[in-house]
Amino acid sequence: MLKRRKIKDSDQVKISFALPEDHPHAANAYVAGTFNDWNPQADRLIRRNNQTYSAVVTLDEGERYAYRYVSGDGQWFNAGDADDYEGENGVLHT
Repeated sequence: MLKRRKIKDSDQVKISFALPEDHPHAANAYVAGTFNDWNPQADRLIRRNNQTYSAVVTLDEGERYAYRYVSGDGQWFNAGDADDYEGENGVLHT
């Protein structure tokens, strides 16, 4: 699931990419996309107190970013949380 939070007095948005803790890859997953040069280990999902694993990134408001999740063993996958899809990639609109 995606959560968005506007950063006060800026043109940026904090985006939380989250998977439920019962997702098969959640405990060892990352999010990669155009915002981190598709680096499959740049943004690891961390266990949170609300039964999710998530990574938070700060992005420019009003932009479009492609992304996918990737497991620690290199399996790329989607979580059905994208605003749109372009081929296999999810698309996020900030």
